[in-house]
Amino acid sequence: MTIRWMGYLVATAAVFTMGSAWTMGSAWAQDGDAAAGQVIFKKCALCHSPDAGVNKVGPSLHGIVGRHSASIENFNYSPAMKSFDKVWDAAQLSTYLNDPRGVVPGTKMIFPGLKDEKDRQNVIAYLSTLK
Repeated sequence: MTIRWMGYLVATAAVFTMGSAWTMGSAWAQDGDAAAGQVIFKKCALCHSPDAGVNKVGPSLHGIVGRHSASIENFNYSPAMKSFDKVWDAAQLSTYLNDPRGVVPGTKMIFPGLKDEKDRQNVIAYLSTLK
């Protein structure tokens, strides 16, 4: 096999993998139940507001889906979250919500996480409505 052909195969595999990850990420919000997620969000609402511009102990989660991490200007993020440098898509949110302190060691968020995958899907579906 030539080097050029091997390069083509690697590039094709990378595009396929990235496409699959994107599809999987967008499926989270589609598979979830936003109404059920709004009920589960009550756990989050102790520290986070769903309303734009309303920060509590944690930043507002209005518009969180698709937003860059640590990007609300008037919120004092931890150094750990400032250096996290990710976009909150559905897949990233699911990973984070499963184990916030494991994903971002040093975060201020003390919530232990949503361990149930369906709960995460539902919350992400709800968060996707906050635009």
